[in-house]
Amino acid sequence: MARAHLSVGADFTAGEVPPRLFGSFVEHMGRGVYTGIFEPGHPTADERGFRGDVLDRVREIGPTVVRYPGGNYVSGHDWRDGIGPVADRPRRLDLAWRTIETNEFGLHEFVHWTRAAGAEPMMAVNLGTRGVQEALDLVEYANHPGGTAWSDLRRKNGDDDPFGIRLWCLGNEMDGPWQVGHKTAAEYGRLAAEAGRAMRLVDPSIELVACGSSHSSMPTFGDWERTVLELAYDQVDYISAHTYYEETDDPGEFLAKAVDMDSYIRSVVATADAVRARGRHRRRIHVSFDEWNVWYQSRHRSGGIHQQTDDWAVAPRVIEDEYSVTDAVVVGTMLHALLRHGERVRIACQAQLVNVIGMVRSEPGGAAWTQTVAHPFRVMREHARGQILDVRARGDHYDAGRLGDAPVVDSAGTWDPDGGTLALFLANRDLTEPAEVRIALHGFGELRPGRAEVLATGPGQDRHTTNNEAAPEAVGMRPLDGVRVEGDEVSVTLPPLSWAVVPLHVI
Repeated sequence: MARAHLSVGADFTAGEVPPRLFGSFVEHMGRGVYTGIFEPGHPTADERGFRGDVLDRVREIGPTVVRYPGGNYVSGHDWRDGIGPVADRPRRLDLAWRTIETNEFGLHEFVHWTRAAGAEPMMAVNLGTRGVQEALDLVEYANHPGGTAWSDLRRKNGDDDPFGIRLWCLGNEMDGPWQVGHKTAAEYGRLAAEAGRAMRLVDPSIELVACGSSHSSMPTFGDWERTVLELAYDQVDYISAHTYYEETDDPGEFLAKAVDMDSYIRSVVATADAVRARGRHRRRIHVSFDEWNVWYQSRHRSGGIHQQTDDWAVAPRVIEDEYSVTDAVVVGTMLHALLRHGERVRIACQAQLVNVIGMVRSEPGGAAWTQTVAHPFRVMREHARGQILDVRARGDHYDAGRLGDAPVVDSAGTWDPDGGTLALFLANRDLTEPAEVRIALHGFGELRPGRAEVLATGPGQDRHTTNNEAAPEAVGMRPLDGVRVEGDEVSVTLPPLSWAVVPLHVI
């Protein structure tokens, strides 16, 4: 049995839990929109065509932010195609995913859908095939009250009040050669600075995200962030980060991928702070980790990582991964990494929300269900409140292949002094053995255990068990027994390959 010893103190915290840490992502890709969140004619659809069964599951999961419309899609997208009468909207070739875009679902539909879901909209502008003027026009259309051509057109199209979109991404993955309109760091940094400066002239209240590297193994990683921020530091608030992980030949290495994510975040923050120091800037740039998840890319390669179909279909089935118990534990540890760095990672979006590597799956005209990876997201979003705890940990490690030694038990925690609740988030990476965790408490007062829950394999299951249409609730959270509080120490026994939440309440 592996053992871990944690120490947490009410006075040892790392900033407030950022509400936008629990975001997600909707792209015009595969069935993410059509037959995903939007399906007129579905038995549960409302008058706008929003699927009610999907909305119910999204509300339960509770993403606080939803990024839209891409992703790679945005670099060939003209936002004007998705406004006005639906019958008049053009059908376009989507070069990113080699599909036909009908534009039945556009800007107005997205804003109304986010309101129905209880999420904040996060909008991306096209800096691939378009540029400053289109970005300006979009901000005016979305956020200006009225009395101008674009804002009055919004009103004519059915929305008198401005949308008030605050978060804006200045393009997407512009470092990637796969991106339509791919640019060098200097080209993109200059364009992002000019677009950001102009957009703020229309609406000074907006917050802007510059494109960082598409992943940390890009050959330009680090240098890209440095160059972009040297050119655009004063015009942006965040630099983005993206990463996806998959299991290949070593499950132990896969289970430790959050170690890589931790290193990635530290590197981006260090680069941003170095630019700040060299430029003598007063404020800090934060990180928007606006794409992250488990994604089995090797299963879906066809002529390159981003080419998924060979014909020009409407909403084809692409990268509809079914997630396992193992995947859910990895996602739980990735959430730990984001929370541990929450003082600087102020926005994060688990990609994507529905069908396409989604937390929710749906069938056209049929059922919708929640995937395993949604459970750690939902539970942490519900319990992570107040201050991020600086959890000090020691314990058993194992050989995680290329990642080196990794702790068997991974952890994070929060302390809400107003609500009197301490929440501990724990994962056991051992595939076969339970883990004994002892937590020393300092300065919280007398605590009693709340409802502890765990995600792990059940009877007749193994680490590959998924939720699917035939068994939509096969894997989920269940009560975790054996949590003991003895004075200032808590002991928890975690099952093999598991992720858990242990809430403790002040008496």
